[in-house]
Amino acid sequence: MSEQADEDEMIVKVTDYVEGALKGADKDAVAAKIASDPTWKQTHDEMVEARKMISGLRVAKAPETFVEDVTGTIHKRSAGRFFARRTLGDRVPFGVLLVVAIIALGVIAYLMKASPTGSLKVDPQHDSTQEPTKPIPTP
Repeated sequence: MSEQADEDEMIVKVTDYVEGALKGADKDAVAAKIASDPTWKQTHDEMVEARKMISGLRVAKAPETFVEDVTGTIHKRSAGRFFARRTLGDRVPFGVLLVVAIIALGVIAYLMKASPTGSLKVDPQHDSTQEPTKPIPTP
């Protein structure tokens, strides 16, 4: 292995050791390396020191006006185009809306004609030019 790969492996193992992710034989092997090898010991000490420094940091809160500031910056940089009020015709071209409306009307007309209860259904057995036949009274 190359020297860089050995160093990367050492850093990974020492990091896992410091975080408590190693168990059993792996943990004992890394502890023995740290005790015997000065490079491993130095890496271990640096990681422990870094963890102490990181744990001492406090979480910073966002300012109360953060959302308004970001919104204002976006509005200023986009010259008002990003948050501008738009009608549906501005977002979707009128031609597309027209085609969708025509297709929707065609589908509705087809469904009404094909429906047994639809008002556009024409009864082929009923001829509107003939007078309806009257029932013959039975004595």
